[in-house]
Amino acid sequence: MSYPDDPRVLFATERTLLAWQHTSIALMSFGFVVERFGRFLRTVGNEPLSQAQRVFSLWLGVMLLMLGAGVAMVSAAPFRTVVRGLGEKEIPRG
Repeated sequence: MSYPDDPRVLFATERTLLAWQHTSIALMSFGFVVERFGRFLRTVGNEPLSQAQRVFSLWLGVMLLMLGAGVAMVSAAPFRTVVRGLGEKEIPRG
Protein backbone atom coordinates (compact mmCIF):
# COMPACT_ATOMS: atom_id res chain seq x y z
CA MET A 1 0.00 0.00 0.00
CA SER A 2 1.41 3.38 -0.94
CA TYR A 3 1.04 6.60 0.97
CA PRO A 4 0.93 9.58 -1.40
CA ASP A 5 2.08 12.09 1.24
CA ASP A 6 5.16 10.12 2.27
CA PRO A 7 8.54 11.88 1.73
CA ARG A 8 10.22 8.47 1.45
CA VAL A 9 9.02 8.37 -2.15
CA LEU A 10 11.47 11.15 -3.01
CA PHE A 11 14.26 9.44 -1.08
CA ALA A 12 13.64 6.15 -2.90
CA THR A 13 13.74 7.97 -6.22
CA GLU A 14 17.05 9.60 -5.28
CA ARG A 15 18.53 6.24 -4.23
CA THR A 16 17.53 4.76 -7.58
CA LEU A 17 19.16 7.65 -9.43
CA LEU A 18 22.34 7.23 -7.38
CA ALA A 19 22.44 3.51 -8.14
CA TRP A 20 22.27 4.25 -11.87
CA GLN A 21 24.93 6.95 -11.50
CA HIS A 22 27.21 4.46 -9.73
CA THR A 23 26.66 2.03 -12.59
CA SER A 24 27.54 4.68 -15.17
CA ILE A 25 30.72 5.64 -13.29
CA ALA A 26 31.71 1.96 -13.12
CA LEU A 27 31.18 1.58 -16.89
CA MET A 28 33.25 4.67 -17.63
CA SER A 29 36.01 3.52 -15.28
CA PHE A 30 36.08 0.10 -16.92
CA GLY A 31 36.25 1.77 -20.33
CA PHE A 32 39.26 3.78 -19.20
CA VAL A 33 40.94 0.62 -17.87
CA VAL A 34 40.30 -1.28 -21.11
CA GLU A 35 41.67 1.60 -23.18
CA ARG A 36 44.84 1.79 -21.08
CA PHE A 37 45.29 -1.97 -20.91
CA GLY A 38 46.61 -2.02 -24.47
CA ARG A 39 49.33 0.41 -23.49
CA PHE A 40 50.09 -1.70 -20.40
CA LEU A 41 50.49 -4.84 -22.51
CA ARG A 42 52.84 -3.02 -24.85
CA THR A 43 54.94 -1.85 -21.90
CA VAL A 44 55.09 -5.25 -20.18
CA GLY A 45 55.59 -7.38 -23.28
CA ASN A 46 58.79 -7.51 -25.25
CA GLU A 47 57.05 -7.21 -28.58
CA PRO A 48 54.81 -4.29 -29.53
CA LEU A 49 51.08 -4.76 -30.00
CA SER A 50 49.74 -4.90 -33.51
CA GLN A 51 47.79 -1.99 -34.93
CA ALA A 52 44.58 -4.03 -34.81
CA GLN A 53 45.03 -4.76 -31.09
CA ARG A 54 45.65 -1.10 -30.29
CA VAL A 55 42.64 0.03 -32.31
CA PHE A 56 40.41 -2.62 -30.72
CA SER A 57 41.49 -1.60 -27.21
CA LEU A 58 40.94 2.07 -28.02
CA TRP A 59 37.50 1.63 -29.56
CA LEU A 60 36.26 -0.79 -26.90
CA GLY A 61 37.36 1.63 -24.18
CA VAL A 62 35.74 4.60 -25.93
CA MET A 63 32.51 2.66 -26.44
CA LEU A 64 32.38 1.77 -22.73
CA LEU A 65 33.01 5.41 -21.84
CA MET A 66 30.19 6.50 -24.13
CA LEU A 67 27.89 3.79 -22.78
CA GLY A 68 28.54 5.01 -19.24
CA ALA A 69 27.83 8.60 -20.23
CA GLY A 70 24.63 7.50 -21.96
CA VAL A 71 23.46 5.59 -18.89
CA ALA A 72 24.07 8.69 -16.77
CA MET A 73 21.99 10.86 -19.09
CA VAL A 74 19.19 8.35 -19.61
CA SER A 75 18.87 7.67 -15.88
CA ALA A 76 18.23 11.33 -15.16
CA ALA A 77 15.07 11.49 -17.31
CA PRO A 78 12.87 9.19 -15.17
CA PHE A 79 14.13 10.92 -12.02
CA ARG A 80 13.03 14.31 -13.33
CA THR A 81 9.66 12.88 -14.37
CA VAL A 82 9.00 11.39 -10.93
CA VAL A 83 10.13 14.50 -9.06
CA ARG A 84 7.88 16.73 -11.17
CA GLY A 85 4.92 14.50 -10.29
CA LEU A 86 5.47 14.66 -6.54
CA GLY A 87 3.25 16.80 -4.33
CA GLU A 88 4.30 19.42 -1.80
CA LYS A 89 3.99 17.01 1.14
CA GLU A 90 6.30 14.47 -0.49
CA ILE A 91 9.19 16.91 -0.89
CA PRO A 92 10.77 17.80 2.46
CA ARG A 93 11.66 21.40 3.14
CA GLY A 94 15.22 22.44 2.47
